[in-house]
Amino acid sequence: MKNFELARPTTLNQAVMALAEGEGAIGGGKGPAALLAGGQDLLTELKEHLAEPDTVIDLGRVPGLDAIERDGAGNLTIGAMVRLHQLEEHGAIREQMPVLAQAATSIASPQIRSVGTVGGNLNQRPRCWYYRNEASVCLKKGGLACLAAVGRNKYNAILGGGPSYIVHPSDLAPALIALDAEVTLVGPEGERRMPLADFYLLPREGGISTETVRRPGEVLTKVHVPAPAAGTRSTYLKFKERESYDWALSSVALVLGMDGARVNRARIVLGGVAPKPWRVESAERLLEDNEIDPRTVAQVREAALFGAQPLAENGYKVPLTKGLITRALESLA
Repeated sequence: MKNFELARPTTLNQAVMALAEGEGAIGGGKGPAALLAGGQDLLTELKEHLAEPDTVIDLGRVPGLDAIERDGAGNLTIGAMVRLHQLEEHGAIREQMPVLAQAATSIASPQIRSVGTVGGNLNQRPRCWYYRNEASVCLKKGGLACLAAVGRNKYNAILGGGPSYIVHPSDLAPALIALDAEVTLVGPEGERRMPLADFYLLPREGGISTETVRRPGEVLTKVHVPAPAAGTRSTYLKFKERESYDWALSSVALVLGMDGARVNRARIVLGGVAPKPWRVESAERLLEDNEIDPRTVAQVREAALFGAQPLAENGYKVPLTKGLITRALESLA
């Protein structure tokens, strides 16, 4: 691990300026900088020399980032430093947005959820073993090719892949996108707000060295989740190799607006199968204005995986994901 300076700002502006200076967004940059939230991902990157910042900026003393606020209409604002266990234990989230509570509960272990943060989970770097191996010069680390494309690829993408075949590791992101969440970013040029779905990039969209549209010096500060309409049902299902804790081989975030037995609004977002959370709008359209019967379920699961292109070792993800979609739909019928 390379030696670094630890900055401990006490205001958001101080954090932004320190990050902007380190990332060269303002003149006189000192060198690379990295944000420290819960530290679960950053620590492993530092140990493997995947990240070698001159400055690590601890967000733990910045006020206003560690709260969950609910307005009179039921809309939530979740600070980036909110701990994962707070989501799974929050009464209103458990009752009105079970998809989010279930996604939080599925992450790692109770010990890790007690320190891991919302912002950190949304900004995780890939878990691909070629990327995480210090000695492997893969495409995302300046190499000429994605080593998983022709190597060991059991855990890699079946949708949206190329030229890199990473999968996005966040469990919160599919759930929040299914809830139509937005995020606030604050940087040297001010504040901007966008749908969380627009925050992520595919490799072919420019997401080779990064996975997001975050600009130099920007900090993701808040997540905004609109109150679910009356009749909303939701669930998050995840399949992982180890029951104790693991990343998703495949996951499904499903949010349905129901009018009796009929679906009037649908959101289906897949995790663990693509370089970013994968929303399947074609499958959503098949659900809307229909009841959840066997014929509709069969059509939806086929549409959701249409165009999948498995690599040599990950074809199992196609039937696995179809099965999760079936289970999720049947659980909300």
